[in-house]
Amino acid sequence: MFESEIYFKASRSSGSGGQNVNKVSTKVELNFDVSNSRLLTDEQKRRISEKLFNFINKEGILKITSQESRSQLANKEITLKKFRKLIASCFEKKKKRIHTKATKGSKEKRLSRKKKHSDLKKGRSRNWF
Repeated sequence: MFESEIYFKASRSSGSGGQNVNKVSTKVELNFDVSNSRLLTDEQKRRISEKLFNFINKEGILKITSQESRSQLANKEITLKKFRKLIASCFEKKKKRIHTKATKGSKEKRLSRKKKHSDLKKGRSRNWF
């Protein structure tokens, strides 16, 4: 869906890989311009900007990087998966919490534990009348 507005940038990766690191650009950066997207409504843009503010720069571009694999293609797939997951998480609606009351049994259990603990502490005192 968003693939038409996504562009990738490859660069040299850090970390393990020996000579591969020095020669091949395997690190992949996914860029998606949230603020100028034609596929998103204003409400969707606002929601993405609020939820993913850590991934969005001042120009309104969402950036996701990957250098997990030694293959550029694999890193590209990883960034796409991360992107899809992040976008999906922005539009998930949280379930409303249903407030429940404590049951009669749980109240009695709590009170009996309190009474037992109180008796234990009373037994420690020196005044045994």
